[in-house]
Formats: sequence, structure tokens, C-alpha cells
Amino acid sequence: MRLQDRVAIVTGGARGIGEGIARCLAAEGARVAILDLDGDGAAATARDIGDGAIGFACDVALEADAVAGVERVVRDLGGIDIVVNNAGAGRGPIPAEALNSFGGGITNVTQESWDETLGQNLRTTFLVSRAAIPHLEARGGGAIVNISSIAGFTASPTLAAYAAAKAGVISFTRSLALELAPKDIRVNAICPGFLWTRAWQGMATAIQASNPAYADATPRDVFLDMVKRGVPMGREQTPEDIGKVAAFLASEDARNITGQYVAVDGGITLQ
Repeated sequence: MRLQDRVAIVTGGARGIGEGIARCLAAEGARVAILDLDGDGAAATARDIGDGAIGFACDVALEADAVAGVERVVRDLGGIDIVVNNAGAGRGPIPAEALNSFGGGITNVTQESWDETLGQNLRTTFLVSRAAIPHLEARGGGAIVNISSIAGFTASPTLAAYAAAKAGVISFTRSLALELAPKDIRVNAICPGFLWTRAWQGMATAIQASNPAYADATPRDVFLDMVKRGVPMGREQTPEDIGKVAAFLASEDARNITGQYVAVDGGITLQ
């Protein structure tokens, strides 16, 4: 119960990595607010978590929504101690054009797709952090945990926009950590590896469609083959893996850790 009586925001927490994070924070005693495009899904996950959790619709890529969402959490739960910026890729259906361009390189990426990807994965982190910082200051400190990706520090020619956005999250994390250190607000990032999320399902679908070797495979089969061939520890990562690291970084056990990014990837980036 390292987070007893703390209030935590988790963006994109209705399912997937965000849900895993929300559940792990709640298991450590936090009262969790889930902000997600899918308001019904956010509310359902919050009801299932219980322990004072709330969930509601919020598009944190929009400034007005991000500010209103943060203010609602303060009003309903009394303040904010922890912010987990998880909303990003996979927060909505994978566009057909994104699947069709997978593997085609940067010349197949439209300006609209580029802007949308950076908006979903980088602007969201900026907007929610900016809105929440005064409330963290009012509590005398706190923690921000940003969800990046191993794509943020590895070459990803088939995911250039996504990789650029996630690299931006890492850079933003470090800059914000230095700015907020005197206020006892710690800012760190987690870089997940291979998790079976909607985003990975979309990529696996694209790989399956473009690679004859996978003609008879399902997207899940493709993903597991990628795990087998690409993860030194031989297993996929899970939302709970990410959630447990987030809970640690949000706790007093990590009180002197700030400006860092942690790869939770089974050793992928060691190769």
C-alpha cells in the first residue's frame, strides 16, 4: 500500500497498458481517475477497480478537454498526487491508411498522419502535465510518469512518426524533471517493449497481410513469433509489468529518481 490515500490520474486507462497501470496503482492504495476517449469503457474499468476509482470521457489531445478533465479530478477526488500520461497510439481504431503504409517508409506517411501521431503521443503528455502541475505543487510535490516506448530510442524506419513522438516524450520527461525538481515533483518515463495491445494487433495485421510467410497465421500468431525471435527473455511484456514499474516510480521508494527512462522490454534493446 505504498500509494495509500494518493490520487492518481491515468490517461488512456480504459484498457490495455493504461488499465494495467490503473489496477496496479489502485492495488497500492491510490484512488484512480481514468481519463479516456471511451468514457463508457473508462467508467466500467473504474467500477471494476472500485476503491473510489472514477472514469470518464476525455480527449486529452485537446487543451480544453485536458484542463477540464484535470479540474474534474481535483473537484471529485480532492487533489492530484500522481499523473500517468499513457494515452497514445492505440487509443482509437488503427486507420486503414496506417496499416496500408506499414513498412513503406516515411514517403508513405501523410502530413495528417504525422500530425495526428504526434498529437496523440506527445501533445497529450504536454497538455495533461501542464494542467496538473499547479495541483501537484499544491500538494507539496508528486510524481509524473510518462509512457514512452522502446521505439523512442531505437531506429524505427517503418514507424517514424510514432518513434519521433516517443523520443519527444523522453526528451520532454528529462526537461520537465529538471524544471520541477526544486518543487519535489519527479518526472520519469517507462518504455514498454512488446505488448499485445490494439496498436500491436494493428501492426501484426499489417505484417501478416504483407508477408507471405504469415499467410496462414493470425495476427496473434505473428505477434508471438516476433516475441520469440526478438525478445531475449522469450516472453511478451504485459500491462501489469508496466503498471508495477509505474507504481514504484510514483511511490516514495523512488523519491530520488527523476528524469530517467526505464525500458521494460525483456532485453530487446540490449541487442
